[in-house]
Order: sequence, then structure tokens, then C-alpha cells
Amino acid sequence: MGYAADRIGRKKTFILALILSILWGTLLLASSTPAVFILMRFFLGSSLAGLYLSLYIMRLELCDPPHRLMITMIAGFFTVGGQFLLLGLAVGCKDWRVLQGVIISPLALFLAYSCPQVLFESPRWLLASKQIPEAKAVLRSFVEKNSSGLGSEILDAEEILSELDTAYHYEGSMWHHSITKLLQSRNIWKNLLILGFTTFIGHGIHHCYGTFRKNVQGTKSGFYLSYLLSAGTGVLACLFLCFTVDRFGRRGILLLSMTMTGISSLVLLGLIEYLNEAAIMTFSILGLFSSHAAASLSVFFAAEVIPTVIRGEGLGIILALASLGKLSSPIMDLHNEHGYFLHHVVYASFAILCILSIMLLPESKRKALPESIKDGELYRRPSLLRRRRDHVPLLSTPNPTI
Repeated sequence: MGYAADRIGRKKTFILALILSILWGTLLLASSTPAVFILMRFFLGSSLAGLYLSLYIMRLELCDPPHRLMITMIAGFFTVGGQFLLLGLAVGCKDWRVLQGVIISPLALFLAYSCPQVLFESPRWLLASKQIPEAKAVLRSFVEKNSSGLGSEILDAEEILSELDTAYHYEGSMWHHSITKLLQSRNIWKNLLILGFTTFIGHGIHHCYGTFRKNVQGTKSGFYLSYLLSAGTGVLACLFLCFTVDRFGRRGILLLSMTMTGISSLVLLGLIEYLNEAAIMTFSILGLFSSHAAASLSVFFAAEVIPTVIRGEGLGIILALASLGKLSSPIMDLHNEHGYFLHHVVYASFAILCILSIMLLPESKRKALPESIKDGELYRRPSLLRRRRDHVPLLSTPNPTI
């Protein structure tokens, strides 16, 4: 779906993923065997991931730099709110088919009544892919909807739109990046590797804190308490990111979140014999909170540093690594839950390694999004080994003659 978002557009990919989600969800309701159920559930999850990816990119590209974080975090509140709603629906719906039908119905209603009128193609992607007439049409519709009816505002906007052909060198055909040029972009791949690794660790270690008491102490907290703690710390993490990231920067808060995640894991793994019940619960909640903050900020950070022309593919890789981290959680239940300790130790070691690699990332706070591959290559932090050149001569006057 990330590849499709860069090739056919964000809006078309969203509509395609929406139609596929409704189709696979309907077939899931009609599944009669476990094999068909698993297959349909796999296709439904893939379609919903494409839905989330295209919507995330559209939302990010339509925002100006000062409001990107706030809009993304508001969407994060809706995501966490959906987790609370899902718990209530699961309690109310006793049959899984009824629950699946309740989840799919809003998607079908959105596609039937409001999807074409609400969604717009990303003008940023249209300009980056040299589709100037389509970009001008979308921007003109924005002006008509947002203007107060004054003719002068519309005329000024038309003058600006008329300059797009010259500014972006319209060639009359759609432009895409070449794979060979992308493979030579070392800085882009470096940012993708670090942020993908951080996202993988944040999502993979998150489950360790929610099941710590059950796997180590043998005390069952109950499914509802673990679920509510996970969703509740997600709300706190979004609030934390709202008030800190724009003030202290993406890189600094990501470094702080991963540091708290590593400390929580080290304390729980190394000092478990000396901690009481309240301390264990405190560090478990801290780990849930910090890992959720690190995972959410890593995805947002990656969306900001990946160029527009490959943002769909790059963010698709990041979200795929996030899903891979979540998939590693069943390892803890192998061999009568003896795999938990090794699982947690490995992820805690990787979290410490992430702390060192985060310092290599650039800072994207209040900066414009990179558009082309060249912009992405220039989006880097200054070298720590670069020397400052001092042009002041050692001697301000010539040596006196002897």
C-alpha cells in the first residue's frame, strides 16, 4: 500500500484500502472454517494497515509545520479512544460475528456517503510528482472553500497558482523516482534504519510491561486491567508528546523516551527481588508509557524526514517493522512462559543501543517537509567531527624587521 500511495496517490490508495477492508470484512463474516477465517483476517489486517498509512500521510502533508504535531496527536487520541470503544463493544457483543459487523458498518457508510466529498488528494504529492494541473485544481478548491467571498483574495490566489508552472517546470507527464537513485541515498536509508529500529523496539517491548506480573511473579492482573493500562498510558503518552515535542525537539524527546524505557526494563529485570508490589506496578506503567511515546514519536519523526516522493514506501517500511515488533510478543508464551526473560533482556539491550543511534538523526522541529530525494539527502544533522574554520590570522600585524 505504501508503494501504491507513491504511485497512484494518497486518496486513491485510501479508497482502494477502504473498499478492500469492507470486502475482506464481509467475507470474514461468512467464513465457516478456521483456515478461511485466518486467511480473511490476514487480508483484512493488511487492508486496514493501508487505510491507516494513506490517512496518516494525507493528514501530515496537508498541515503546516507549526500544526503537524498537534493534528497528529489529536488523531492519536482518536486511535486510543477506539481501543476503549472496542473493549466496550467486545463486552456488549457476545458473538464475534456481530462484533465484526459493527466494526465494518461505519466503513461502508463512510464510503457510501461522505468519502468523495471529504477527501482531497495531497497537493504536496501532486507537486512533487509534477502533476501541476491536478495540484492547481485541488489548491483552487481549497481557496474557494476557505475564502470569505472577497474577489481580491481569489484573484491573489489565481496569480500565485499561475506561477506554479514556472516554479515546478511542468513537463506534462507524471514523474517518479528511480530505484537506482534511491539505492544511492545513504542518508535517507540511515534515517529509515534508525527510526525503523526504534519503532520495532518500542512496539516489541511494550507487551513486556503489560504481562510482567503474570510472567515473572505468577500473578494474573486480569485481561481488562492490562488492556486498560495499555490504552490509558497511550493517552498519557499522547499528552506528553503534545506538550514537549514542539518545545524540546523530536530527537531530544525520543532520546528521553527510549532512556526511560531502558531504565524501566533494567530495573524490573535486575532488581525484581528487592521491589515491592507498588514499585513493580510503577515501573511497569512507566515502561508502558515511555514505550508508547517512543513508538508513536518514531513513526511521526520518520514521516517528517522521509521525502514526499517516497513517503508512502518509507513509512510503509516503518509500520511493517512496528507490526513485526508486535508479532514477537507470542515468543514470551513459549515453553510455559520461560521465553519471557530472554525476550525482555534482548529488547532491553536493543533499547540501550537505540539511545546511541538516535543522536545521529536530524532535527525536524518546525521545518518544511523534504520533497525530493535530494532534499532528503540534505536533511541531516551537522557532523560532530566538523572543525570550525577561524579566518582570523594568527598575527594581526606583520613581523617587524630586524
